[in-house]
Amino acid sequence: MASHFQTSTAQKVADRDTEEKLGQNALIEARQATEDEHAQTPLQALRENRKAVMWSVLISMTIIMEGYDAILISNFFGYPEFNKKFGDYYGPEKGYQVSGPWQTGLNQASTAGTIIGGILNGYIASRYGYRWVMIGSLGILNFFILIVFLAGSAGTLLGGQILCGICWGVYGTLAPAYASEVCPTNLRGYLTTYVNLCWAIGQLIAAGVLAGCLGIHDEWGFRIPFAIQWLWPIPLMVVCYLAPESPWWLVRAERLEEAKRSLRRLGGGKTDEQINSQVAMMLHTNRVEAEETKGATYFDCFKGVNLRRTEIVCVVFAGQVLAGSTFAYTPTYFFVTAGLPVDASFYLSLGAKVIALIGTLLSWVAITLWGRRTLYVGGMGTLSLVLILIGIISVSAGERGLWPSGGLCVLWLFVYSLTIGPLAYSIVSETSSVRLRPLSVVLARCSYQVVNIVSQFLNTYMLSPVEWNWSGKSGFFWGGTALLAFVWSYFRLPEIKGRTYEELGILFMRKVPARKFAKTHVDPYETVLADDRLDVEPKASQ
Repeated sequence: MASHFQTSTAQKVADRDTEEKLGQNALIEARQATEDEHAQTPLQALRENRKAVMWSVLISMTIIMEGYDAILISNFFGYPEFNKKFGDYYGPEKGYQVSGPWQTGLNQASTAGTIIGGILNGYIASRYGYRWVMIGSLGILNFFILIVFLAGSAGTLLGGQILCGICWGVYGTLAPAYASEVCPTNLRGYLTTYVNLCWAIGQLIAAGVLAGCLGIHDEWGFRIPFAIQWLWPIPLMVVCYLAPESPWWLVRAERLEEAKRSLRRLGGGKTDEQINSQVAMMLHTNRVEAEETKGATYFDCFKGVNLRRTEIVCVVFAGQVLAGSTFAYTPTYFFVTAGLPVDASFYLSLGAKVIALIGTLLSWVAITLWGRRTLYVGGMGTLSLVLILIGIISVSAGERGLWPSGGLCVLWLFVYSLTIGPLAYSIVSETSSVRLRPLSVVLARCSYQVVNIVSQFLNTYMLSPVEWNWSGKSGFFWGGTALLAFVWSYFRLPEIKGRTYEELGILFMRKVPARKFAKTHVDPYETVLADDRLDVEPKASQ
């Protein structure tokens, strides 16, 4: 009862504030905007928001750079010329290898940078908006790539990777937040999961470049892949300069007229009445959340109902690592150390990235049919089973199980790209509070990166032939972590499909259990209807 009373009070305060700022008809307009979003089919929403979709797609392309770099270093450890430049000689049997500590450091360098960049971005983007922060980080990245390209020692390469990671931390948090804020409810799932498609595209490009450069028997074999990163920043800076700012950010900043102009650019042919209705809905949503969240700091993400939201976004994103992505998503080094020829390992990895791309495309169909919760829970359970099977094959078949293990890694990658991979971006962007979205997405990414650092450390030692040399038996460990994530998601992950941000805010304020989210009715404007009924009853009695 207390939570319902608090929600009702917050709604009434939001009603009053919205009418004061936008006029007496503002609540009717806000309610109409909410009803219009629910009534739209995805095709109708696409027709009416073509420009918004275009800008979201273009801004999300910054993730291609992060996806491209994410597999470079880990794959370079299976690259003979890279090992010769940055590694040590371990005898005729093992040849040149980068030692375990340096592998760990180089693998984790960009990850550490993304944590720093993400935390800084949470404050900077909340103050200056998405566009200018993105433009600045893209400009700086050009200089950081030069350090990596010219690196002559492992220490210099490590420092360059950390600096590049700071910029990638900005893209990884801003792109999904922007995608979730420029499009209506029925398109949010597609455009936030498209962020993962960009990640897959980046990794597919990297796999192709690595396979193509494998025959270059000098330092250019690994320097060319680094140099290719210069293709993206400048064109994307132009895109960000031309793109409209997020209308939700402008509403949070009380710049309502600019929010209307942004909506006109995003909506194309929308009428003034439709734009006014959308601004009214955004303002009402922001005001309802303001009653629960007075400030907009990282500390506020752990207070009240926002603590539950923060738990969900952090565990969902970290779930990508717990599902075994460090081990199975880029299996080239695993195959090389397990005994497959170098060229076969790289081409198998390239084929796996094509499968990942197909899986991500099919996820758009899957979320339409089954929503977020069912896919995430089912996907995590399936991934756990596949990883345990890899461990069993490694124990029972030894080297004879290399190709079957490779096939299971490809199957794992397909299921991951169909479920956990793209859905994490959608769930994190949609579950976070409107007022705290930049900060919540940063915390989610940081939780992912912290878990990733631990996993990179463990996985390096698990697979390295000069360290633990677990090879395929690592599947038992990652299968266990995936099983834990499966249990958590079954009990704690709510279904958010088809809900406006205001409806989600009220569901969290009422503390609705995760498994009842989909069936619970909520009306953000029920206080308005109640007041209307009170006005009608006296007139009827007269």
